[in-house]
Amino acid sequence: MSVLIYAESAEGKFKKVAFELASYAKKVAEQLGTTVTALTINAENVAELGKYGVDKVLNVSNGDLKSFNAKAYADVIKQAAQKEGAKVVVLSSTTDSLYLAPLAAISLEAGYASNVVALPETTAPFVVKRNAFSNKGFNFTSIDTEVKVIALAKNSYGIVETSGAATAEDFSPAVTLDGVKVENVEKVTGKVTIADAEIVVSAGRGLKGPEHWGMIEELAEVLGAATACSKPVSDLDWRPHSEHVGQTGKPVASNLYIAVGISGAIQHIAGINSSKVKVVINTDPEAPFFKVADYGVVGDAFQVVPELIKKLKEFKAANN
Repeated sequence: MSVLIYAESAEGKFKKVAFELASYAKKVAEQLGTTVTALTINAENVAELGKYGVDKVLNVSNGDLKSFNAKAYADVIKQAAQKEGAKVVVLSSTTDSLYLAPLAAISLEAGYASNVVALPETTAPFVVKRNAFSNKGFNFTSIDTEVKVIALAKNSYGIVETSGAATAEDFSPAVTLDGVKVENVEKVTGKVTIADAEIVVSAGRGLKGPEHWGMIEELAEVLGAATACSKPVSDLDWRPHSEHVGQTGKPVASNLYIAVGISGAIQHIAGINSSKVKVVINTDPEAPFFKVADYGVVGDAFQVVPELIKKLKEFKAANN
């Protein structure tokens, strides 16, 4: 009876969340007196998960699962959980897993808790702490079913390396695609993605037009960050919709979130509230964003951002 995780990967490479899940599951397994099994799908270097607490890897190699299919992946998780006798299944809070987790819970007849931010308070009963009310509060949820599915909020636990090693086992579950066929997948290459970013630099209508986005991209490049934008900016087609963050866009839980020229509508704040440190640069001292920011700069972005880039480059040059 192990704790099962689904270790997400893209083009064979593990996503950062896979290592966070493994680290988290290791501690849950210690609470339960058991081990950690990771399910991987078309991943490479699966033994790498052993460095983060995984004891065993069920490795699925199947061309039919090359593209994400929530129903098919959920069925694979079900088969892996049944094979291992897993009573706790831990998934991430990525876009894929937000579709996947409820389906997996239904197929396993399991209770499901999303947005989990800490280790279980107790294991008998099984009680977890979760974000609630658009990340403005917490609640404690008791899962009373035999099998439990929990989704860990991104960047809520962290990555912890161990000295362990994982054994790998080929796993060949039955796969049913139910007539679903992925024709094409478009991906942004050469940039840090919002989903994996430790730092996000975001901008709004305060930049006055798409022609000024060069300094945002330069700041992001210096910081090794992803670029993002507010909803009005994506609606105006200044930036692609894939960069829209907020309650109606992509949620962000980065370690550092820098908002340039964004006033701070409630939907935007709700979507980025899980970020650990929030910085705002805005000419309006009454902008709502200042009420939730950890640090704020009242000033013209066209003056502040170039100066910030200059200072960061000087700092990096002096410390390399």
